[in-house]
Amino acid sequence: MNILDPQGPIAAAERTILVDSVAIMLAIIVPTIAAILGFAYWYRSSNPRAQYQPDWAYSGRVELVVWAIPALTIILLGGVAWIGAHQLDPARPVEGTGQPVRIQVVSLDWKWLFIYPDQRVASLNALTVPVGSPLQFELTSSSVMNAFFIPQLGSMIYTMNGMVTRLQLRADTEGTYQGLSAHFSGDGFPDMMFDVHVVPQLAFTDWVGKAAGSSQALNAESYGKLARQSVGDGQLIYRLDDPLLFQAVATQHIPAAPGPSLDQQAQVSPRSH
Repeated sequence: MNILDPQGPIAAAERTILVDSVAIMLAIIVPTIAAILGFAYWYRSSNPRAQYQPDWAYSGRVELVVWAIPALTIILLGGVAWIGAHQLDPARPVEGTGQPVRIQVVSLDWKWLFIYPDQRVASLNALTVPVGSPLQFELTSSSVMNAFFIPQLGSMIYTMNGMVTRLQLRADTEGTYQGLSAHFSGDGFPDMMFDVHVVPQLAFTDWVGKAAGSSQALNAESYGKLARQSVGDGQLIYRLDDPLLFQAVATQHIPAAPGPSLDQQAQVSPRSH
């Protein structure tokens, strides 16, 4: 999950903002530290050339330097962050070499459900995407607020019950990457990880065919079982029986899951398969 090793254009742009921001801050931090050491050395008690001026009170030039350098640094840093952040609006379309893939994401307690409405398949705790294709995410939560984040692809975004957030990404290099929840959501939060498999276009087509032939169906009934709190569910694939399932969850036609229990005696046990 190395954010300094981006595998897509969004993560690469975010790394640039991060590196530029650190460089700008170091431009004032390093000289300040050097000045502190220089002053301490020059005004040491054993240096007879250092002038002691107890009546000195004010210098316009010193005030100008003291205030102008931090002000210019903040303006520059703010400009870099402001412009870069607006260019990386999560909902802004991302161009790619393949057909866009629409993926609906539901954060559950404590796992991730990925629905491919156009392909009529779904997966649990594993996201499979074709390399180079624009990835159009629609995200919601089954209960409490959560945060979806794939560090090497970029742009963490929140998921909330009763609303849909949108995120556009693209993966440019084949491989398996790590995704995670970046917002504490209860006892099972540390295990709320998922794998991101970036595969060739033909391999993605083969995976869709395999998922479409799965013996496990995703519908309102099976979703209700998934919405129960559990950890250790593993990675599963489904054929999608109800293409409007995500809309039903996002619009709360399917009631929200209860969320983490307030009962101190409650315990979370892994699901049995």
